[in-house]
Amino acid sequence: MADYVYIFDTTLRDGEQSPGCSMNVREKLQVARMLEELGVDVIEAGFPAASDGDFESVKSVGDLGLQATICGLSRTRRGDIEAVARSLDTAKNKRLHVFIATSPIHREYKLKMSKQQIIDEMCGAVEFGTQWFDDIELTAEDAGRTEIDYLTEYFQAAIDAGARVLNVPDTVGYVTPSESRQLYQHLSDNLRHDGGVILSCHNHNDLGLAVANALGAIEGGARQVECTVNGIGERAGNCSLEEVVMALRTRHDRYGLRTGIDTTKLYPASRVVTAVTGSRVQPNKAIVGRNAFAHEAGIHQDGVLKHAETYEIMKPQDVGVPENSLVLGKHSGRHAFSNRLQQLGFSVEKEKMEELFVKFKSLADRKKSVYDEDIEALVLGTEQSGPWHLDAISIHTEVEDTDQSAEASLKLRFNGQAPRVYTGVGDGPVNAIVNAIRNILEEELYMEEFQVNAVSGGSDAQGRATVRATIGASRYQGTGISTDIVEASAKAMVSIMNRHHQHQGKDINAPRVAAAI
Repeated sequence: MADYVYIFDTTLRDGEQSPGCSMNVREKLQVARMLEELGVDVIEAGFPAASDGDFESVKSVGDLGLQATICGLSRTRRGDIEAVARSLDTAKNKRLHVFIATSPIHREYKLKMSKQQIIDEMCGAVEFGTQWFDDIELTAEDAGRTEIDYLTEYFQAAIDAGARVLNVPDTVGYVTPSESRQLYQHLSDNLRHDGGVILSCHNHNDLGLAVANALGAIEGGARQVECTVNGIGERAGNCSLEEVVMALRTRHDRYGLRTGIDTTKLYPASRVVTAVTGSRVQPNKAIVGRNAFAHEAGIHQDGVLKHAETYEIMKPQDVGVPENSLVLGKHSGRHAFSNRLQQLGFSVEKEKMEELFVKFKSLADRKKSVYDEDIEALVLGTEQSGPWHLDAISIHTEVEDTDQSAEASLKLRFNGQAPRVYTGVGDGPVNAIVNAIRNILEEELYMEEFQVNAVSGGSDAQGRATVRATIGASRYQGTGISTDIVEASAKAMVSIMNRHHQHQGKDINAPRVAAAI
């Protein structure tokens, strides 16, 4: 299909590499289901050989039975390739994605290999992978800084070895749009194959050119774009899925190309990824930002009222932005609640719906109005995934002159056992909570960042506490949501403990006797 551009989503792999955007298995499955509904062609589920947790995550996505091709990343090592094969043994459609670097700087300093050694290593890996995979993608890491003649030789060898998708990544966001177009045009003109080979682009945003470079690659012959929802990813991020898709659709007059994306689900998809990762979209973000379809200037307002196309090149409804906000409250029924979940992009199983509806009614009793953000938090932010569960929290504070002290008592359950109370003392409620958690852990805990944001508007708004902390040598992010910000902070810290537990893969020992103050 010469007029079709395949959308390869790497939110679960490259997107997760964005600092603070790690996801647990439950969250990854939620995102994977959303990507299936969105209509992406390929879902890169992860790097199975990286850790036992990554392996299980990729396998869990493969086990969903999705129609999208599920892809696993691999180095040229045979063990990596075998790990991808094992993790995707139940996937309906599967792909092996092999990579090795090709640029001079990587050859000299990272790999310490010659050009021919890299080609031989790559060909051996591709040929080995054909035992399990008919669909193999080959990446030349840092292709943007690789000599074009060598890159051509490398990809020709990959085709001959059995690769059918050739990824030409701008790994460090170095190239310009015109260079991108020229590179892909050169490869299109000089690679020999039977017509079944697809050129793919994977652009990083270090210079803010990822989407522009993807469009340049498409002009040069690329027919697969590797991207992420909201453009999240390593360093400055990746090519933004919603931006490149809408550029192709809005400027169909120029490109004459189509994708399989249901664009009305772009905004809901953005909200799901934001809620899962805690990485907020900037207000002026193209397509999905809060201000993307907002007009403040009087001249603009007047123009839009007279004819929307005076200042809007696409309709908000085209990307799933609703015209009006549906306000839910305590008098709302199951049908209205279920309908709003679907509009927001959530796919909830029937047995889960009743539990969520009970939580929704409880929240509605405490708030005058329940907003979209509240519902997102209800679905994604209130479940405590892991062995530790917060039953209750109490805070006692004392103020003398300008000094304040607080004592936090956390009633926690571990693996469903009888609850135990853990205490900590600090110069405020949050500090006391952190010190209570420190008393449970063996490793030292260092707080890097603490944020509290209102999930929705109003004086009765829920608060979302986001905590970034280091335990030992590992860094984690935790999120907690409650109408009580202190409770939200405690939930965020419990989330950190659960992520640490999952990362360690073993039980956390009993708490220390002495409080850390």
